Amino acid sequence: MKEYKLAIIGCGKVAHLHAQAIKNLPNAILAAVWSRTAASAEKFATAYGVKPYSDITAMIKDNHIDLVIVCTPHPFHREVTVEAAQAGANVLVEKPLASTLEDCDAMIQACKDAGVKLGVVSQRRFYAPVQRIRQAIDEGKIGTPALGTINMLGWRDKAYYDADAWRGTWDMEGGGVLVNQAPHQLDIFLWFMGEIEEVYGVWRNLNHPYIEVEDTALAIVKFKNGGIGNIIVSNSEKPGIYGKVQVHGSNGASVGVQTDGGAMFIAGMSSVLEPPVNDLWTVPGEESLLDGWVKDDSDLFNRIEPTVYYMERQIEDFLTALDRGGDPLITGEFARRTVELFTAIYRSTRDNVPVKFPLAPENKGDMDGRKA
Repeated sequence: MKEYKLAIIGCGKVAHLHAQAIKNLPNAILAAVWSRTAASAEKFATAYGVKPYSDITAMIKDNHIDLVIVCTPHPFHREVTVEAAQAGANVLVEKPLASTLEDCDAMIQACKDAGVKLGVVSQRRFYAPVQRIRQAIDEGKIGTPALGTINMLGWRDKAYYDADAWRGTWDMEGGGVLVNQAPHQLDIFLWFMGEIEEVYGVWRNLNHPYIEVEDTALAIVKFKNGGIGNIIVSNSEKPGIYGKVQVHGSNGASVGVQTDGGAMFIAGMSSVLEPPVNDLWTVPGEESLLDGWVKDDSDLFNRIEPTVYYMERQIEDFLTALDRGGDPLITGEFARRTVELFTAIYRSTRDNVPVKFPLAPENKGDMDGRKA
């Protein structure tokens, strides 16, 4: 088994989960960490026994880094990804790929030009109940996906936004619930339903007057395969209710997953409270399997540390792609589709019209429609 040298870019709360995950993988070595702030890099490096850096290229060259994991705030993903790719490292970026389409395209192109792989963290794809649905769709068990829904009703309080200066701002976070919390469900939704034709969306700030960005967004989606979808995502329901993605097929069968239950997970600030489970399964002949799956998935949840375990699966998937020469499960190109979707909701709100796909970057000075 080949060993790979990894480095982390950015020392925020989620970086600690990645560091723990890397330590648990037999073919991964955490070798270095980078931060703009020397003190942050040194503190993180001391905690994990690695080398601190304030120069990305030097870090990659000095340590022969195979893969960097980007954990900076979203608007800064582009700069560090491009430099890492040009220095010869493969790149795994914390979700979302970036906060604007222009940044996404620059990152994808830089990795192509450098001949390195680009992946994005969406660890909920590795949940067994999520993969069960994907397999059911692939095997035609629900016909074709006809109706998809996201209902993500969570909560973020003032302490959450006060915990880091970048939270809740357009320039430093790039958006609100659409950019930070919803990308997990948006990614799964797109993975299940396919390519989008048109989106009509609206966002609002319902009960967080101390932040600039949206805490709630809704959208109606038309898909190229003829399917339709509905999205409701919010950080306005105390203390947090659930996150669900459900797909109803052309043959009448329905499948669904509750990815999150109760108060929502916050990296470095809380734990995952409820196991991810299939909450809906009416595939003909398989209805009786649901209770067993819920038990199996709950038993696994109680045996592992979920905040780290699925990060391990994500990194493991990327290293397997390096071994075998294929792509990671969530590529940069696919992750751009999530950014395209939430960008369409921002633009639709700005212009009060449906937005046709595909979307190209805009240069109107309003961050792709967010600040209009």
